[in-house]
Amino acid sequence: MENRFKDHTRPYYALDDYLKGIYGEKVYKVALDGGFTCPSRDGRLDTRGCIFCSASGSGDFSISCHEYPDIRLQLEKGISLFSAKRAPERFIAYFQAFTGTYAAPEYCRKLYLEALSHPKVCGISIATRPDCLSKPIFEVLDECRRLYPDKTVWIELGLQTVHASTASYIRRHYPLETATDAILCLHEHSIPTILHIILGLPRETPEMVLQTIDYVNHMHVFGIKLQLLHVLKGTDLARDYAGRHFKVLTKDEYLRLLICCLEHLDPDIVIHRVTGDGPRELTIAPLWSLNKRDVLNSLHHEMRLQDSWQGKYFTG
Repeated sequence: MENRFKDHTRPYYALDDYLKGIYGEKVYKVALDGGFTCPSRDGRLDTRGCIFCSASGSGDFSISCHEYPDIRLQLEKGISLFSAKRAPERFIAYFQAFTGTYAAPEYCRKLYLEALSHPKVCGISIATRPDCLSKPIFEVLDECRRLYPDKTVWIELGLQTVHASTASYIRRHYPLETATDAILCLHEHSIPTILHIILGLPRETPEMVLQTIDYVNHMHVFGIKLQLLHVLKGTDLARDYAGRHFKVLTKDEYLRLLICCLEHLDPDIVIHRVTGDGPRELTIAPLWSLNKRDVLNSLHHEMRLQDSWQGKYFTG
């Protein structure tokens, strides 16, 4: 396939480029904590959470709902963290912590509309599980889009893998069919979907990872987050890592796998993330992941060195 990114800053369809194409300027995310929980923690499915998930429910970088219980206050706090020199005018309110649709629909409606009503918010992105999207939640999402037609409403689904054996190990607690049904419902409601995929999961080969990428291509989603598996203190994954049940990827191994994924990915899918890191004080491994700028620079250098780009081997 022809390289359509040869004149771009990055050799893939980055979220930054997508948003600049719409708004003409850089848009930032403010990570929020809506006070949600998760069916893998409250006893409905489990009490331990996913094997890699920290006590904050993947919301390690979100504004604390205990310190700032109001969503508008969380937004103001998040916006204030940007320096006056580069204070942006537009933000996406990202409901990051735990499962952002796992609550009473009226509670979700209140939080989403509070975020959308902020004058500097150009949209919301809600991290959730495919098994936590009900008809009442879809009605809430449709209402949000009707009330704010000029603002985006995105859903982010934690898929991680298409392989049942890995899904069982990480305690995902839903089959692939549930994810497929949820994505199709989101398509029917014209709600853009972003899938979270983890690279470096124990016992997954590069061939298995490419099968997950193939699934993503076939589902015609809006975006993808390619997340490096990292080990955080206090997780069951940390216990397995200490027991030497698996090894984390080296930086070179990760870059090879990531580039392979990008080369096979549909070039129309927006890349929302190409790595991942945890809080420095919680991260056990891989420590190289803490230098995100170095990872990104190395990725871009290697892709140009190899004449590589998103979709290079995508067959449609």
